[in-house]
This record gives sequence, C-alpha cells and structure tokens, in this order.
Amino acid sequence: MKRGHLFLIVAILVVGIAIALGASILHNGLSARATPTALEAFFAQHAHRLSIPSDARKMHNPIPASDENLKDARAHFADHCSSCHGNDGSGDTMYGKGLYPKPPDLRQSETQNLTDGELFWIIENGVRFTGMPAFGGGHGSQDDTWKLVLFIRHLTQLSDQERVDMNRMNPKGPDDRDEEKDEQDFLGGERVQQKAPAKHH
Repeated sequence: MKRGHLFLIVAILVVGIAIALGASILHNGLSARATPTALEAFFAQHAHRLSIPSDARKMHNPIPASDENLKDARAHFADHCSSCHGNDGSGDTMYGKGLYPKPPDLRQSETQNLTDGELFWIIENGVRFTGMPAFGGGHGSQDDTWKLVLFIRHLTQLSDQERVDMNRMNPKGPDDRDEEKDEQDFLGGERVQQKAPAKHH
C-alpha cells in the first residue's frame, strides 16, 4: 500500500472519530450526568494505560499484606477515598455519581487486572480529565500509597465488620457531627439516669 493511501485512511479515521465525538457532545451537552459513550470509554482506557511508563507497570508492591498494613490502608481509604469510591470501592456515592466519567468499580476486572505498579502510579499521579487527583508529591509517604494498593486488592473480600469500621472512619459533615453529638448526649443522659441513686423518703 502506498504511503499516500495509508495517510488518507488514517486521516479519514481521525476525522470520523472527531465527528463521532462532536456529535456525542452536541447530543448530550457537557453535563457531568451523562455516561461516556463506548467509543470514549475505549479510547480513554487505552490512552490512559499507554500513558503509564513501562517502568511503573513493572513495579511490585514492597509492602506485605499483613493485618496491620491492611488496617492502616482501610482507615486511609475510608478517610481519603470513600467520598468518591465508596467504602466498598463501588463508586456508588453522591460525589461519584456526579463525576464525569464516573469512578470505576474498583472490584471489577478493569481495575483488579492492573499491575501493582499501575495502581500505584494512578494513585500517586492522578488521572487527567477525571475527578481522580494526584496524591503523590508531599501528601503522604509512598508506603501509604502501596498500602492502598493492598487494600484495593482486598476490596473483593471486604467483610461486613470492615464496612462497619470504615463507616465510623468516614469524613463527617457538620450535620453528621451534630447528629452523632446528639446521640452521644442522649446516651450519656440515659447512663446518668441509670446510675443515679434512688431517693429514699
């Protein structure tokens, strides 16, 4: 095949893709409520994987999957990641539903099949044009990031008790804190009443 013909075919493909993306944007607008088309998802996924340096892909997690390390990672995930990803990694949260594209379900093969190094790189560097921020560069130690990689692997086996523990560690808004304070005051009042000695006449 002549070079000119090959160039023409590539140019037609690029123009066709641009037209398809443009039509999708015009049809759906720029609302974050929309779901990415299959074409967008395909290109985004492959472009993102190609953007991760090959050296990063080959890295192996140096942190052992001990109970203590998983406990640390669970607390970190509940405090920093759950707002978008949910405690169970499903992405089924108020913030997650409002992002474009939506956070992936971290329990599914698209995430679980990534190498340790790819997961580490994503957490450290974020993902451009999504809601995933870069947590590297001064936000914590790399050990914390490697522990999160352990926890992402563990999400498929998350127990009910672990979910309950994470609920207690989730960030609390003013309304949640007031509600918790009212519950504690109420329970404290009940304890005082129970401990108060009976008056004798």
